[in-house]
Amino acid sequence: MLLFPRELPSRDGASDSAGLPSAQAPLKFLLLIFIASLTLQPPVDPDFGWHLRAGLDLVQHQGRFPASDPYSHTMPDWPWVEYGWLTDGIMGACFAVLGPWGVSAIILIFAAITIWAFLWSASVATVGRMARLLAVAGVLWVGLPFLGVRTHMITLLGLAAVSWVWARFHHRHHEVSWTLPLLFLVWSNLHGGFTAGFFSLGLVILLSLVVDTVKHGSIPLLTNLIRYSTEPVPDRAAIGRLGGIVLLSATATLLNPYGWRLHLEIYQSLTDSVMLQVLHEWQPVSGETRAGAWFLGYVGLLGALMLGWYRRVEPLRMMTLAVFLFLALRHVRNVPFFLLLSVPLLADLLQQVGDSLMSVMRRVRGLARVGALPLMTVVAIVLILLGPDHLEQVAASARSPMDYFQGTEYPIEALLWAQRHRDRVGTRLYNDYGYGGFILWWLPGEKVFIDGRMPAWRMGDRWIFYDYMALTTGESPALGVLDKYGVDWGLMAKDTALDRALRGRLDWESVYEDRKAVIYVKRST
Repeated sequence: MLLFPRELPSRDGASDSAGLPSAQAPLKFLLLIFIASLTLQPPVDPDFGWHLRAGLDLVQHQGRFPASDPYSHTMPDWPWVEYGWLTDGIMGACFAVLGPWGVSAIILIFAAITIWAFLWSASVATVGRMARLLAVAGVLWVGLPFLGVRTHMITLLGLAAVSWVWARFHHRHHEVSWTLPLLFLVWSNLHGGFTAGFFSLGLVILLSLVVDTVKHGSIPLLTNLIRYSTEPVPDRAAIGRLGGIVLLSATATLLNPYGWRLHLEIYQSLTDSVMLQVLHEWQPVSGETRAGAWFLGYVGLLGALMLGWYRRVEPLRMMTLAVFLFLALRHVRNVPFFLLLSVPLLADLLQQVGDSLMSVMRRVRGLARVGALPLMTVVAIVLILLGPDHLEQVAASARSPMDYFQGTEYPIEALLWAQRHRDRVGTRLYNDYGYGGFILWWLPGEKVFIDGRMPAWRMGDRWIFYDYMALTTGESPALGVLDKYGVDWGLMAKDTALDRALRGRLDWESVYEDRKAVIYVKRST
């Protein structure tokens, strides 16, 4: 009996897990519930609101795209490229067709995408379902702060697909690579993160060429190490064909409503130095945060398991994971990529740990019969502790978003007040960066000062993110920025430097205040 049966045919054709499905089924069921509970998240991502608004407008205008930015008064002439137009359209259609149930549908869609991505990645590991489910559950637990109703999840699904294609390809199933052009065609219209797919393919192609060169090289130590490799490496002819298919896939990404401008927009976003220095998602992983500490702990655990049980020579896999680990440590935004790609390795290690534990348990009379019962008990306890409250929060966010957001840091009360008192506020709003998308959702027709689309936007002397930082960094806000953009009312978090600066000025009046936010209106001169 195996603690985590491999469920693979043995040499005599019998199943290694014969007689075990009934014992394993309850734990698998609990793990699936646990995985589902982790992926079901309320729509609290700061960018959710503007994605939803863009989708609703796309549906309303029957698929016609605006020539310039329709949502801000600071950059209305910017040639906006919506790199996730198809995703936004699907979200907008759900909301438009299902009405009050639209949020529920969107939550379920993104939960399904996340589950699909991680299970697909785990399927690369040639181990039993139990080990794969445990690996997915563990990784999702670590990655909880990075998950949710975020379009970023679509890129995780795309990266899982690329990982699966590569796994099949380098095990001699070369025909599967012809699915890549279609994959990238769809991916590039769903989310701009398709560049991660090209990066990963380019990386494994390059590393394959390096390994092949070393294998036939003249450095004895490296050559002998590669010869002991337990993973297949495609030959140069196969790699050349794959490279051609990747180029064809890149051409397919031009088939989008914006053509080459989509790629320019992504390039500008990824190379904007101010954005990379300031935005949290582009900062290095820090052990001082809960999310960072959990991730570093996971990396440490993975390393410890490898020291204890990893006995393979897999240069391609290890170098690929090392590169993605470096990128994850450098930028928080990349952490989910490493978590996703590490799932097969964790599943392999858990399988070996389970086999070792079962070997020990066999030596103790009666202990082997216990099998997976202790693990099932632990999972059940965690589900009981985590499940009800968390799922109730998710249900509340879907059932009554307005009431749910009153318990968050989003200024729903202030926006509801502004809806009722339009005559008391101005026409050119200042808002905090994190409020922009939320305002577009809850205050239809109001143009914002800045939102999550705009950090890299710059036209002439209007560099909106730089100007925003001048307003919000330090204790002496550059109030001239408000005059530059003709701002006549503002919504900001309470007790910020800008709040304190405006509170002491005669030309600004506070007209609304609660525990979260304050609304200012500029007095007439």
